[in-house]
Amino acid sequence: MRISTGVKRSTQTALDFPIRRKLLMGTMLAGMMALTMRALYLQVLDKEFLQDKGDLQHVGIVDVPAYRGQIKDRNGEPLAISTPVQSIWLNTRQLKDDEREKLAQMAKILGMSDKDLQAFLKKEAGKRFVYVKRQINPDLAEKVKALEITGVYFEKAFKRYYPAGATAGHLLGFTNIDDIGQEGMEHGYNHILRGKPGKKRVIKDGKGHIIKDVENIEEAIPGQDLMLTIDERIQYLAYRELQAAVLKHKAHSASLVVLDAQNGDVLASVSQPAFNPNNRKELRSDRYRNRAMVDSFEPGSTVKPFVVAAALDGGYVDPNVLIETHGVYHVGRNVVKDIHNYGTMDLTLVLQKSSNIAVTKLAMTMPPEYFWGVYSNLGFGSSAGVGFPGEASGSLLDYQGWHEFDQAILSFGYGVSTSILQLARAYTAIADDGIVHSVSLLKRDEDPDARRVFKPETAQRVRSMMEHVISKEGTAYQARVEGYRVAGKTGTVKKTSATGGYTQDKYLSVFVGMAPASNPRFVIAIVVDEPTTGQYYGGLVAAPAFSKVMAGILRIYGVEPDGLDTMPLLLTRQ
Repeated sequence: MRISTGVKRSTQTALDFPIRRKLLMGTMLAGMMALTMRALYLQVLDKEFLQDKGDLQHVGIVDVPAYRGQIKDRNGEPLAISTPVQSIWLNTRQLKDDEREKLAQMAKILGMSDKDLQAFLKKEAGKRFVYVKRQINPDLAEKVKALEITGVYFEKAFKRYYPAGATAGHLLGFTNIDDIGQEGMEHGYNHILRGKPGKKRVIKDGKGHIIKDVENIEEAIPGQDLMLTIDERIQYLAYRELQAAVLKHKAHSASLVVLDAQNGDVLASVSQPAFNPNNRKELRSDRYRNRAMVDSFEPGSTVKPFVVAAALDGGYVDPNVLIETHGVYHVGRNVVKDIHNYGTMDLTLVLQKSSNIAVTKLAMTMPPEYFWGVYSNLGFGSSAGVGFPGEASGSLLDYQGWHEFDQAILSFGYGVSTSILQLARAYTAIADDGIVHSVSLLKRDEDPDARRVFKPETAQRVRSMMEHVISKEGTAYQARVEGYRVAGKTGTVKKTSATGGYTQDKYLSVFVGMAPASNPRFVIAIVVDEPTTGQYYGGLVAAPAFSKVMAGILRIYGVEPDGLDTMPLLLTRQ
């Protein structure tokens, strides 16, 4: 039985073989016939098309651009959107002499003179693919399309538009004519915003130019929207006041950052000089650099509150300590000076008058490793990590390489560099009762990287001292905001020279502050580079801009006043 069954199967397989071979041959013949028919169509039935485009070579597959995701502020207001546009191209070999009048009408629609168009056509004569105009409004394209000009073709595309204009230009950046991010958030998050291109089959000429669409293969997937922490209202307010400060003091440049003191969200980030991303004629590298994110500088006296906090928190100084200063203090062969001889000072007066000598003495009480650790924990020397292209890390020399005087100059803000964003981040440790926050440009539910740097009582004590900086006897009286308690610190920093050392006539004016001081909601950091009208102290140049921006923010957010005694008009009426 087994033998007969095996023979039967073998015989059956042998008999089936001719049949399967015929089926296979039939399939192959059908495929060859299809290819032959396609060739016949292209070479005979579509012969006129091929002759028109003598260099037609192949059918290819190309990407179809996806709709680029929007960039929105924290309230859903659009900051960057993509609008449908059309590009017009032509095959100069197909243009007909008897349609010259139509070409003149097209030129008029596109804002060109007939003379310019004819010069363009003469220059590009013989080309089968050349753009006439890219990224035009669809309504203009429809007017051109209605002329039905032989050899004129249309290509769908997208154009990026920025409703906030120059107000958010440095932050958003811009895309190129192919809608690909080139700077700012557009570049940093291009992979998210751009989406996934689709695919279509097209006919290309010998130079790779698309001559004709054949069919869609895969639909494009739109890019994702990007929700920022930025509040467009605050962004505009900060932009306006920073611009006014630069114009008033005829400064070289400036930058300003506003943070939510309780979670590290970046509510505004502006830089001057500004540029409008909608106007591509202004796209010069010296104008579109985001100074708030990528520039670093020595922060000067704005670090002094951290020195006081570190000394208190580590138990290296008593809260009621009195420090002797006599205008000059020697550290080895080096000399530390104050503007005036302040005599004996308590810690509040140290910050109020911004004494270099006093903070140097405080710094020298602390072990280098501990002192360095506080600065490091505040974020100095490390990028703020907001995902912005080219973001500055600043610098902080490792304590193992310090000399005695290095610790001294670090105490009054030299020998360390930071961006204005990093400096604002460090101040959240004073504003939020000892918690330093990570900063973010993308909206989030909470700060996952918040960490404690100082004890709550230490931060509160130092914040109270910083309120005296805003008093008439302090260095930043012009930073006050009526109705609110304000805490802050000034910095006036000599700029480094290209040949080494420091200049004697070029300064950075810096101010960082918070309000309401009883329970800070916002931190604002400002740096103005090279004011040239005579005033250069941080309290006279940067502090007034802080006051105007902070007053506007508190009003917009409806924050309850905590300093009614600073409202003379209201008190007079009462």
